[in-house]
Amino acid sequence: MHPLCALLTPGPSRKYLSYVTQDVKEIFGSSSGGPAAPPAPAALAAKVRTLAPSMTRSMQRVAEAVAGDPAGCAALTVTGLAELTGTSEATVVRTARILGYPGYRDLRLALAGLAAQQQSGRAPAITTDIAVDDPIADVVAKLAYDEQQTLADTAAGLDTVQLAAAVAAAATARRIDVYGVGASGLVAQDLTQKLLRIGLIAHAHSDPHLAVTNAVQLRAGDVAIAITHSGATGDVIEPLRVAFEHGATTVAITGRPDSSVTQYADHVLTTSTARESELRPAAMSSRTSQLLVVDCLFVGVAQRTYETAAPALASSYEALAHRHRGRT
Repeated sequence: MHPLCALLTPGPSRKYLSYVTQDVKEIFGSSSGGPAAPPAPAALAAKVRTLAPSMTRSMQRVAEAVAGDPAGCAALTVTGLAELTGTSEATVVRTARILGYPGYRDLRLALAGLAAQQQSGRAPAITTDIAVDDPIADVVAKLAYDEQQTLADTAAGLDTVQLAAAVAAAATARRIDVYGVGASGLVAQDLTQKLLRIGLIAHAHSDPHLAVTNAVQLRAGDVAIAITHSGATGDVIEPLRVAFEHGATTVAITGRPDSSVTQYADHVLTTSTARESELRPAAMSSRTSQLLVVDCLFVGVAQRTYETAAPALASSYEALAHRHRGRT
């Protein structure tokens, strides 16, 4: 146990623990095995895109600089980068730590690695802003690129320790409730119908009143999952809070790891999104990212419950087989 952990009073409440900041989690590590390894160079840009919205403006300038010119920034000292971005050395170090690096030296090494990858002959990125007069072929190419980038960013930034913990809880849950509204509600329905087909009891709630009245029935051994890109959707936060207070294990799937929803989440799964534009609202890319996360969650649960999941899935296929055969 880390020496500072001994200072905690015995049996701290779940609510207290939920307020531990992401910075502290990174310092102490995301698992009991020690500090988490810094992200790979290829994951740096994804981390910046995911975390920049929750940073201060001065930290955003540092993050945008290192993501925009990794080669140039890798050649700078901490003082040089602070001068370039009009910030302070302390801000540069804090930014490095929020991005998952122990210090600026580690960030510089990642920047050098990323610069080497970029100079290895990889094709330049497509400009993905969609204009109102773009040919349909260009629209397809740009959307395909954005979807691929969103999936790569989400995979790079997904905390597999948090994911494994959420899988373990869901695999043994008496009941699983999933909350989401709008586009996130569609993702909630997608997850629950998959879980139902492997024999688990799961419900998707898009009506905020029903979500809360069902949440009060949850208890220890149940799981509640909130899906909200902004992390600030009240109709999703409220039932998760109620489930949390009634002892259920809670999971937040969100694009904002420091948002309001995470204070009631035992486990946080972070999504990523492509840059929003007039013809590509945030809901489009956030849905793509959320679907990847819930698919990872589902497959993990199916692996854990394979002995019962496989027969249940086979039975569901068999029950619907006659509906997919050609009529004679």
